[in-house]
Amino acid sequence: MWTSRPDGGPERLVTLVDGVFAIAITLLVLDLSVPRELDPAAYRRALGELLPDLGAYALSVAVLGGFWRDHRRIFQDVREIDGQVIGLSMVGLGVAALVPFPTRLLAEYGAQSVSVAVYAGAVAALGACHLGLAALLAKRPWLRHDGPSEAATTLYLLDSASSVVVFLATVPLAMVAGSRIMWMWLALVPVKVYLGRRLTSPT
Repeated sequence: MWTSRPDGGPERLVTLVDGVFAIAITLLVLDLSVPRELDPAAYRRALGELLPDLGAYALSVAVLGGFWRDHRRIFQDVREIDGQVIGLSMVGLGVAALVPFPTRLLAEYGAQSVSVAVYAGAVAALGACHLGLAALLAKRPWLRHDGPSEAATTLYLLDSASSVVVFLATVPLAMVAGSRIMWMWLALVPVKVYLGRRLTSPT
């Protein structure tokens, strides 16, 4: 049976998380390039061919940036961590470091349903790790400072769960509906805005 044994403060884990997310975002931009010594026509054509790469880059920066922000919110009132928190965080970091790979698939083979499914699966897995962390810490008040925790509220858990549900749902749907199922991801925008306002509104 798993037991919770506090294993020091979260500072080193948070620093590691910051570094992994920074490296993952940096890796996204390394594949953005235009060949040298092109004539004007070829230069414009190369820029046009770069648009899918820029779109995939922007999407993944938004995804990774959002999860990094959420991780900071989850840990803002944590004073100690235990082995399970560390283990789940490491799984999440492994998925975050993997995101540049499905991003490249989406940029180069975005019309292929498998690329969309792989990308959606990676984001859903990362979201599940963050949701698991928030839920785990919500059940362990002895690891947190005294006082209410935003990340332990039902609204926050619902906010995190919405990302997991939408991206996970697009994994099988992509195999049926094709790459256009990516538009379903936009459904998260109004959901996030609404829940974000509810979280920040005074009670």
